[in-house]
Order: sequence, then C-alpha cells, then structure tokens
Amino acid sequence: MIIPFILSVIAGALFVFLVNYGWRFLVYIGRGLRSSWPTKYQPAHDPKDNHVQILVLGDIGRSPRMQYHAISIAKHGKKVDIIALKETARHPELIGNPNATLYPLDPLPEWLAWNNLSFFIQIPAKVIQQFWTLLKTMMYTAPAAECIIIQNPPSIPTFHVSLFVAWMRGSKVIIDWHNYGHTILAQKGKLYAPLVPLYRWYEFFFGRRLCNVNLAVTDTMAKQLQTGKFGLGKPVHTLHDRPAAIFEPITSRKEREEVLMRIPETRSQAQDILDGNVRLIVSSTSWTADEDFGILLSALVAYASPREVDDENEPASPILAIITGKGPQRQIYLDKIKELTDSGQLPGIKVVSAWLSNRDYAQLLAAADLGISLHKSSSGVDLPMKVVDMFGAGLPVAAYSKFESFGELVKEGVNGCGFESASELHILFKRLLASDGAGELATLKKGAIKEGSLRWDEEWNRVVAPLVGLGKE
Repeated sequence: MIIPFILSVIAGALFVFLVNYGWRFLVYIGRGLRSSWPTKYQPAHDPKDNHVQILVLGDIGRSPRMQYHAISIAKHGKKVDIIALKETARHPELIGNPNATLYPLDPLPEWLAWNNLSFFIQIPAKVIQQFWTLLKTMMYTAPAAECIIIQNPPSIPTFHVSLFVAWMRGSKVIIDWHNYGHTILAQKGKLYAPLVPLYRWYEFFFGRRLCNVNLAVTDTMAKQLQTGKFGLGKPVHTLHDRPAAIFEPITSRKEREEVLMRIPETRSQAQDILDGNVRLIVSSTSWTADEDFGILLSALVAYASPREVDDENEPASPILAIITGKGPQRQIYLDKIKELTDSGQLPGIKVVSAWLSNRDYAQLLAAADLGISLHKSSSGVDLPMKVVDMFGAGLPVAAYSKFESFGELVKEGVNGCGFESASELHILFKRLLASDGAGELATLKKGAIKEGSLRWDEEWNRVVAPLVGLGKE
C-alpha cells in the first residue's frame, strides 16, 4: 500500500509542476517563435510606400543592370531595398537617395576567400555562409517587399532561399536572367564538370517554382526560357540592356580634349590622340574565362609586327589600349603584357589597366576611337552590357561574334564589326585604324550613336514598370 501511495504523491507533484512550469515554458517558446517570425508584406495605403527588393549575390557596384533597376524604381518615388555585397562604389544616383537603401550581405570570411582550402570543404562552406547571410538579410533585416527582383546567375543558393522568403513574407518574385549559372560553371574546368548537371537541374527546377514573371536580356533567351527543356511556364519579357544617362557622346574637340587631359591614363598622349597620331581603343573586361584576353594581345602583336610594313602599306598607327575592370585573371595578363612589351613585341603600342569611376569610364568611352568586346557567351544567348555602354557613348565596337544572339545588338558594318579570332581582329585594326579607314569608322560611329539613343528609362518604363506596380499590367 505504501508504494502506490508514494507513486501517486510523486505523480501528483509532477502534474502540478508540469502544469505550472510547463505552461510557462510553452508561453516562453511561443513568444520566442512570435518574435522570430518575419513580418509579412501588407500593401501600404500609398502604393509608392510599398518596397521592392533588388537581390544580387555579388557586388552591387559591378552589377550595372541591377543598379539601373534600383535607380528606375527610386525615380518613380517607390522604396527600393538593395540586398547585395558592398565591395565597390555604387552608382552616384544610389548614394544618398532617400528612396534607396542598401542592406549589405556579409562578405565571405577570409579563411573561405583564400582559395587554398580543399575544393570539397570550400564549396559547401561557401554555400552555407551565403545561405545564412541571404536568409538573415532577406527575412529579418530588410522590410517585407511587394516584389523581389533577383539577378541570375548565381542560382545557388539564391533560388531556394528566395522561394522560402517569398512564401513566408508574401512577396512576388521576378527573375532577371542575365545568363545561365550552369553554363558559366561548365567553363570552370574538369573539377566542376560533375556538378554541372546538378546545377542545371537546380536552376530550372527552382526557376519554374520561384518566379511569378521573368526578364531576359535577349529575345533569343526569352524564347529559349519559354520552350523545350527550359519551359518555365511563366511569362518571360525581354528587357534589352540600354545605356544609362551617364553615357553620352562627345560632340566637340574641346570637350574631348578636356576628358583626355583629366584622365591620368590618357593625359600624356592627349594631343596625339586628338590629332589622330595615336589611336585610343578601350576594352572593359571582367578578366574571367568567358573573355579570352589573349585574342586582343595576339591581334595587337600581329598589328605591331614590322612584317606588316612594306612599300604599299602605311606604317601602323600607334595605339593606346586602356583595359578597365577587375577579375581573377587580371594579374596573369598584366604579367603577359609586360613580357610582350619588354621583349619588343608591341612596338608603338601601350597597354594599360585602369579602374575608373563611373563618370570617368563613361567619358573615356566617348573619347575613344574604337571599343573592344571580348565577351564569349557561355550560353550563346546573352549579350555584353559593355557594348551597350559603348553605343551610349557613341563608340563603335569590334566584338567577338561567335554566339547566337550577337546580331540583336551589333549590326555588322552599321554600328560595329564582329570577329571570331585574333587574325580577324588584327585585320579590323588594320582596316579601321589606318588613315583610309576614317570614313568607315565615322559611319560606324553614326550607327553607334543611333543605337545608343535608345535609352534605359524608356525600355524599363515599357517593360518593367507595370510588373512592379508602377503602371497597368
């Protein structure tokens, strides 16, 4: 009898304890969950008070198209929240803009950025770090958004994090397809090859489920996304890249002289450039595998070769080549340039690397004789935005042309010329930079100015404004 009595007393005590403290514990847990639950999007009384998020899993300073999205939204008086890495300077119109707020993602810790870890440790660790900083910033730091505009690539882990956040917070999603992540991954070498099919599956599996609507940079890409194995099943609108207002042609010799004298890389040769004694060419590159800078160097070596000078040909015009941009292969090619220069293979040619402000870069393009694009499309259906900027500045281009969508932007003999090899680029240099090529270069310049007259604001207002609540859909 005593044992059942003791057990009943213990059971009663436990019951009282659990009722008293268990309830308090559940309340505590509930409060914790409630405080950690993200706010959901609620339409504001004034539609302009609704927020739009711009998401870039990369440096916003080197994502001009996404910056232009943000500027356009802010111009309409709507709130725009930029979620991205903060590494290089943003566009001036986004700094101090009351309608634009930057929510910076956490950068990779140094031990992950060193690139000396095992591939099988570094890649998973990098994805986990990116997953956490994306989730934290999108879910809790930035306010709930009516719409999220996502830059793709990269797709991993952007797509599944955004899908979860959009579901939790009630946001609409627009994917802006600049290219395909799996085709870029395929260029990184054999070590990544087994991951390419997985990346392709991920990109389109989540792409179909994530988006409400899509943007594509070319008509060719838009058709591809709508059909066949891609088949997103959601609307796809082509939003062609167009130059921003900062890119304008130079209309006078005096204005060109002022630009050349102000930029350090051109100052010492400004007068020779103005007089046509030195040709100024500009190439903007990301120094990555999808831009073979070796083509330009080989073409310059062939152009400068004394074997090209005979009784029937005038000596090759000296060239100042300015290469702008940052990227992983930059130092490799700078060392190669030094080697070629020191060995006497680039007589009359000076190649310099520069990192310029947005303003100086735009004006350098306007002051140049010829722009060079080395972009090799990994997918065959994207286009280099640098060419758009060149056209905006009235600069004709020589561009790598061996991909499907090339003709959507560069019209052969109208606003530029295409090449597929170093020898073809060398021939273009001989033809366009010689004194008797002035007429053709002038024709191409007129075509570039005409193409560049189609501006970003008009294109964006027509295509995107209705999708983000700034017009009728």
